[in-house]
Amino acid sequence: MYNELLKQHSIVPFVRQSEFAVRKPWSYPERRLLDYLLVYIQEGTCCFWVDHKKYMFQAGQFCLVQPGSLLTLEGLTNTITPYIHFDLCYNSERENSFPTRPGQIDLSAYMNLMQPTINDLYGIQMPVQVHPSNPSKLKETLFQVIEYAGQQDPLIQLKTQHLVTEIIISLLETYYQATQTFVHSFNWITSYFSNHLSEPISLENMANRASLSVSRFSFMFKQRYGISPHQYLINMRVNHAKELLTNTDLSLESIALYCGFADLHHFSKMFKKRTGSTPGEYRKASKSI
Repeated sequence: MYNELLKQHSIVPFVRQSEFAVRKPWSYPERRLLDYLLVYIQEGTCCFWVDHKKYMFQAGQFCLVQPGSLLTLEGLTNTITPYIHFDLCYNSERENSFPTRPGQIDLSAYMNLMQPTINDLYGIQMPVQVHPSNPSKLKETLFQVIEYAGQQDPLIQLKTQHLVTEIIISLLETYYQATQTFVHSFNWITSYFSNHLSEPISLENMANRASLSVSRFSFMFKQRYGISPHQYLINMRVNHAKELLTNTDLSLESIALYCGFADLHHFSKMFKKRTGSTPGEYRKASKSI
């Protein structure tokens, strides 16, 4: 899926707006973005709300807001916040796009200008509060982009595209590596579930095994398997129960126990929800084949 999106969207950065912003305490009301916004907090303290989640930023930190996000910005102190609004992918109508203004939340009339997100293009959950592996280099690259942006010289424009590409590559390398480590470390999941199917398996326990927070684990699990860890585990338990119902004469109570269900009622409820029949009905039908 990600490769198909990349085929449709060529990576050709375009800086739409940039500023080395020096401000007293300030605020910018709610809006939704069509493009990317990268902000470096050089001095001061900022509070940004992105998709209804609050983020606090101090000097030396970076903020990356992706297209489609709902955004409110506030500088709590005197601040210096160099920033760029940019497109990552080529759009023949990019000259018609714009940094959205306060109150522009419904962008349905401008969907032809909406940029695809890094999450969709690369399958990476890029955070709002990014922590690059080399923050000093990223800062200097951002400053250079701001210096070059808006100049009409073709060579300078090409350099600007190159610099923005460097910024994105540095972030992708940081978070792609973390994602790949997670995916490779997930090879244990099926055997772990199978070996502990009759035992309580908590989400916290699984997240700890993957060395991730519960929320991060849940997101990455669903990204890889298409369903939540809980639903994946229930499906494995039901499939094992189907095997035992077909190939053994174990009681329903014993099967419920062996498959990790809390009791017979829980077993029957989950089994019928996924198969359309009760365990007893399923066993009877399998024996008659």
